[in-house]
Amino acid sequence: MRVFLTGATGFIGGAVARALRDRGEDVRALVRSRERATDLESIGVDLAVGDVADRERIADALGGCDAAIHGAAVYEVGVKRSEHAQIYAANVEGTENVLRAALEVGTPRVVYVSTVAVFGNTGGEVVDESAEHRGDYGSYYEETKVLAHRVARRLIDQERLPCVIVQPGGVYGPGDHSALGDVVERFAKGRLPALAFPELGFNMVHRDDVAQGILLALDRGQVGQAYVLGGEITTMRGLIETEARILDRRPPRRTMPVGVLKAAAPLGPVIGPLLGFPPNLNELIRSSDGVTYWAGHDKAVRELGYAPRPLEQGLRETLRAEGWLGDRAA
Repeated sequence: MRVFLTGATGFIGGAVARALRDRGEDVRALVRSRERATDLESIGVDLAVGDVADRERIADALGGCDAAIHGAAVYEVGVKRSEHAQIYAANVEGTENVLRAALEVGTPRVVYVSTVAVFGNTGGEVVDESAEHRGDYGSYYEETKVLAHRVARRLIDQERLPCVIVQPGGVYGPGDHSALGDVVERFAKGRLPALAFPELGFNMVHRDDVAQGILLALDRGQVGQAYVLGGEITTMRGLIETEARILDRRPPRRTMPVGVLKAAAPLGPVIGPLLGFPPNLNELIRSSDGVTYWAGHDKAVRELGYAPRPLEQGLRETLRAEGWLGDRAA
């Protein structure tokens, strides 16, 4: 099988490319530059230089492919308004371009990588795939992913796109350079004196489990259906307490008062980076303070045979791979 893949130079997409190659599939990845994709080329991925903004180039690269996985997206929270146009172009317009190109060339099977963020703040509840977005948008990322999800649903429902949707939870693993990964790294290196947003809730899932879930959706997913790909329901506090057990040290006793961040918000572009935060502190607070992004993955377990690893196991593997575990026992 030849699989067309977007987002292959990213955190999740790279794992998907490796998983596909490990099982012997031919992979053609849409990349913006060959220089950023040498790791992909080294494992035998066919590189098609282009961008999700160019539907004609996408359609050309899709030629001869048996399936497509669209995972390219900009994932940033706390961005300045000046960056919104770029995020919209990548997340919303890019999704429409890729999915419409697949429809136009007749790609037999498509997997679209959405997110549990499209449910919004679940308010402490664990929702399933039938949930609708609640309330206001916590971030512009969330808003664009909701819009992109609707694009996929419209093409499935109205134009019969043969597409399966997957919705990863809070993804972690080696090489994670997100804000979440930064917290894990800072604690591992003894640089996290206080914890911000301790009650921020995720369904934490290892990157490689997400990759396997995407392949399971490709193989077994029912067209038109969505599948949450999660791992373990927890909070930021729970995540760091798990890491502390692995590293045999105490978790931070102090939490960073939200009031301090609110007071600093007007100077966010200057103060944010000094505190290890993005420049738009108001958006960061809105999307993080007491917010839960909890969604269960029972459907994926039941219908796909999805089997994610426990958080403690996956986090231990991550710390070891990054060289942060030292000589502690497995």
